[in-house]
Amino acid sequence: MNPLASQLNEDIKTGNPHVYDMLSNLGREIYFPKEGILSQSAEAASHAKKYNATIGIATEGGIPMHLDVIQDKLSAYQPKDLYSYAPPAGKPELRSAWRSKMLQENPSLEGKSFSNPVATNALTHGLSIVADLFVDEGDAVVYPDKNWENYELTFGIRRHGVTVNYPLFTDDMKFNAAGLREALLSQKDKGKAVVLLNFPNNPTGYTPGAEEGEAIVAAIKEAAEAGINVVAVTDDAYFGLFFEDSLKESLFGRLADLHPRVLAVKIDGATKEEFVWGFRVGFITYASENKELLAALEQKTLGIIRATISSGSHPSQTFVLDALKSPEFEQQKLEKFNIMKGRANKVKALLDSGKYADAWEYYPFNSGYFMCLKLNGVSAEALRTHLIHEYGVGTIALGEHDLRIAFSCIEEAYLEDLFDLVYKAVQDLKKN
Repeated sequence: MNPLASQLNEDIKTGNPHVYDMLSNLGREIYFPKEGILSQSAEAASHAKKYNATIGIATEGGIPMHLDVIQDKLSAYQPKDLYSYAPPAGKPELRSAWRSKMLQENPSLEGKSFSNPVATNALTHGLSIVADLFVDEGDAVVYPDKNWENYELTFGIRRHGVTVNYPLFTDDMKFNAAGLREALLSQKDKGKAVVLLNFPNNPTGYTPGAEEGEAIVAAIKEAAEAGINVVAVTDDAYFGLFFEDSLKESLFGRLADLHPRVLAVKIDGATKEEFVWGFRVGFITYASENKELLAALEQKTLGIIRATISSGSHPSQTFVLDALKSPEFEQQKLEKFNIMKGRANKVKALLDSGKYADAWEYYPFNSGYFMCLKLNGVSAEALRTHLIHEYGVGTIALGEHDLRIAFSCIEEAYLEDLFDLVYKAVQDLKKN
């Protein structure tokens, strides 16, 4: 094993041996090179005042070489903030700004010890880093039956983790904390589990309330007290889009110092929070009381980044940082939030009107981009196919009877027409 990896492992063992036990084989072997192109280039940047012939970019007139056909479109930004490589961990100022944003929006983090966020290529990349660092073949990955299908690819196919599902909702349509508890405690013999907490939930658009949140935290703590090492990952892709009475913070703050056997990891980003999906700017953040452990996890994370994408998009990080610093940012974001809330409220009013009662029920939703219908008497896939070919309406079929509808991309004025068409398509299928 490389000596750098061995030293990082020792730092993690000293800081918390349970976290060391959570690491995958790859997680133990990975490290960020201290000697090599990046480190030598960094040294040259500080000391090579005459000529710096290190890193592989082209320069002209003392700035990164570029094409006017591109720079003319981006003239509000300096070439140095666009064309050179971003650091593997992300632009330092962006990382600091995102940490400040996390503290402002999650008061439960006040006084907690957590790492500086490391920039990722959006949230999928952050989740794949978690998978690489903590999942070996056969390790349990716990998440509900209603979930983002990419979890299976990221944790199952790529890392050969074993999916352990539990029903998302109880019979009275609350978050099924008892199911989560049971799924976690079933891993007692293995002594390890990765749990994914995605709120607002994709596909249902559900975020638990305060009492449900307490039950989630209690279930994870009980698993830790039973001797299970838990990597507790909050997938906060749709964070902030909370339209009703629900948790308004990430559970990361509650999990940050919960138990020595719990490692809290926050995956979030500008992608959906700031309506910049194509920018692909996300973050991964770890919580621990031990600073050396946090530093070691950051170095291992940088090793994964260096070995996969090398570094994220510099222009995208510059654009996001510029937005976060703008005095208009909060007001503009609030305007978009209110549009999204208006669409969610309109959908709920339509569904509660009774006009579609014979065709479907709906799962609780109070946040995010989506909601799910529970169809009565028709196949979700048959309905999806009929809708797209007969009415030009696109939806997502999930399982036998669930149909996901993204109200996020439908103007409020058109929502009633959308649901009327879905209802009409259901009637078509029932006639046949």
